[in-house]
Amino acid sequence: MPTIREFISSEAGARFFGVYDRLLDRWPADREVRDIETAFGTTRVTSVGPQGAAPLVFLPGGGASAMGWTEVARRLGADRRVIAVDLIGDIGRSVPGASPPRTPADLVAWLSQVLDALPGADPGRPIVVGHSYGAMIAVAHALAEPDRIGRLVLLDPTSVFGGMKVGYLLHAIPVLARPTAARQRRFLEWETAGIALDPDWLDLLTRGAGEFPSSRPVVPRRPRRSALDALAVPTAVILAGRSRVHDAAQIARRAERTPAVTDVHVIADASHHGLPMHPATELAATLRAVLD
Repeated sequence: MPTIREFISSEAGARFFGVYDRLLDRWPADREVRDIETAFGTTRVTSVGPQGAAPLVFLPGGGASAMGWTEVARRLGADRRVIAVDLIGDIGRSVPGASPPRTPADLVAWLSQVLDALPGADPGRPIVVGHSYGAMIAVAHALAEPDRIGRLVLLDPTSVFGGMKVGYLLHAIPVLARPTAARQRRFLEWETAGIALDPDWLDLLTRGAGEFPSSRPVVPRRPRRSALDALAVPTAVILAGRSRVHDAAQIARRAERTPAVTDVHVIADASHHGLPMHPATELAATLRAVLD
């Protein structure tokens, strides 16, 4: 298995980043691309929107990259400062260094260093929007560093308010055990259950699974109920009504019992892996509703 640096200059890398760049080309013309150096490697962030606006930092799900936020950025970037992050060690243009994150505490430190480097209004207390695995990282950071984030928005968070369904895990095993593009496509088609995925993004997701150098992800532990009850950062939760990862209604009830949670919304026609690209218009409107 090549390293990410070796992959970048390979034929497979050219194919993968060609798809990545097709999605990047769909961002508004005033987008900015920047690499942030951290103790754990180089982190790619893609930004759009007014420089003086409060930053909205978007963390993708595992295997999705910052380009999963393409359609949200197109809908929010006119008046919001959208900053999408490629998770270090995952697919995308972030490149781990000699000491990549190995523990949840490392992930917290990595995100702190990324937040420290962001320009704009009050960069130390941005709003952080995390989907799936990105939501897990956001919650771990908020629990460890409650003064660093102004607000959390958790988009169909996994292993935060509840575990995953056994059926979902059984369908995921083939992809986790030996990821290939074909296995990833079948898994996504099963979970999204007829939702039409954006072709470029589906291409990126399947190439990411089949070709991008893989490493064992650092997964924060599911927070104990006592930790969630002590969460000090105001939090909104947006759930996918058609998610096959977990029971959205059950997760909504558990989220509503969390003192820090101020809003819970369910997008009826969304699936876990369809988000955040579909339904982008409804998701952007829901984000505006919880942020205004």
